[in-house]
Amino acid sequence: MTRETERRLATEHMALTLVGAGMQRMGARVLSAFLFTEKESLTAGDLAEELGVSAGSVSAAVRMVVQMGVVERVYVEGSRREHFRMLDNAWTTLYSRQHSVVDAVLGAVEAGVEAVGPGRAHDRLEYMRDFYTFLVNESPVLVERFERQRARDKRRGEPRP
Repeated sequence: MTRETERRLATEHMALTLVGAGMQRMGARVLSAFLFTEKESLTAGDLAEELGVSAGSVSAAVRMVVQMGVVERVYVEGSRREHFRMLDNAWTTLYSRQHSVVDAVLGAVEAGVEAVGPGRAHDRLEYMRDFYTFLVNESPVLVERFERQRARDKRRGEPRP
């Protein structure tokens, strides 16, 4: 098996894994293409060619990964086409953006805690509130620790698992 075939299989495997985690199929394929490319940026045409689909079919998927905050539009001198690239800190950005969803859930849970009296529902809601509050408070610390550890490992030239 050639290296290119292995790369394509790994790209599709990643996409199927993302679909299994709840992502839309074309969005997962586009995100996987960005993950596995060696190019600095990709156009809709590049993605269509890589994925074997029409350029029009990737536009909504590109918009989705841009809205997720893992891919951004970039200017490429001399090109009339829109170019996109994956952010270097895509995962910490995505992880941090999820706080708005968690904040909304926390607001609803807090209203629930206040709306019910003592009992099982109150205990469940209180536990949920406390758990998500803990996650929100600890997440920035974890991201910071990750970035420090990653920088330290890169300086040392240590392989990452």
